[in-house]
Amino acid sequence: MTEKNTNTLSGPERLKSFEDNWQTEMGAWFPGERVVLRGKDVFTELNNHSWMEYMLFAITGKENTQLARLIEGIWLISSSFPDPRLWNNRVAALAGTARSTGLLAVTAGLAVSEATTYGLQPIYGAIDFLNRAKNSLENNESIESVVKAELKKYRNIYGYGRPITSKDERVEPLLQFAKSLGIDNGPFLDLALEIGEYLSNSKYKFKINIAGIDAGIAADQGLTSREFYYLATLSFVAGMFPCYIDSVNKPEGSFFPLAVDRIKVKEPMATRVWRTE
Repeated sequence: MTEKNTNTLSGPERLKSFEDNWQTEMGAWFPGERVVLRGKDVFTELNNHSWMEYMLFAITGKENTQLARLIEGIWLISSSFPDPRLWNNRVAALAGTARSTGLLAVTAGLAVSEATTYGLQPIYGAIDFLNRAKNSLENNESIESVVKAELKKYRNIYGYGRPITSKDERVEPLLQFAKSLGIDNGPFLDLALEIGEYLSNSKYKFKINIAGIDAGIAADQGLTSREFYYLATLSFVAGMFPCYIDSVNKPEGSFFPLAVDRIKVKEPMATRVWRTE
């Protein structure tokens, strides 16, 4: 790769400067020789890393066995549930009943995991909220004012509340897992729990959910919102595969079929015209 100064250019000149020229410190493949990631040889310096340790290093540049183990546990407890009624798992199961491939099933399921109510957006938003809340409290604002400002602006608070049931069954197991690693306290987790205590005793009655716990633990480990989001992108896959396999092993088209007479129609449907030309 050719090195050129691209910082002072603009427009077509900038694009021209990138032609046959990609400057990076992330890594590269040297055919027939080696692979380098963030300055380290994958085959000789990173070859004993676990998959999650490798992912952590690729995304953050950090080498931390305990943090990688923590991330694995977070996703096992938080998001990989083998229930086809869950929105992204249902996509994978539908792909199975339509006899699509496992890769396409999981890819489609991951695509819809980019959701604002569930999934990856709350994971990103919860850390972002805790960082902003911490800054506000350091500027002598109260938890009450922080909460009210957040609700006024966004109408919800990532990391708190749950639509199906107020109790999140994942919170205690994750806190116990974090405790087993010696990572069960820290300023961000304490703040997340404190805000949860305020909300549950307020008129809002919101309780902390797993995204709030995830965010507090991750922020205490120095992970940014974006880094944690990247690390979370595959977190639902272990729940999708059982749903896909279960569906693909049953009769084709049998996953949650719905009889036409169960569909309520307020107005008569127009007669369809089939075109054959």
